Amino acid sequence: MSLESIVMLLICVGMMVYLLYALLRPEKF
Repeated sequence: MSLESIVMLLICVGMMVYLLYALLRPEKF
C-alpha cells in the first residue's frame, strides 16, 4: 500500500469514528 492510500484510509476511519461519537454524544455538540 502506498502512503497516500494509508492517509486516505485513516481519514475515512477518523471521520466515521467522529460521526459515531457525535451520534452517541449529541449533548456535546
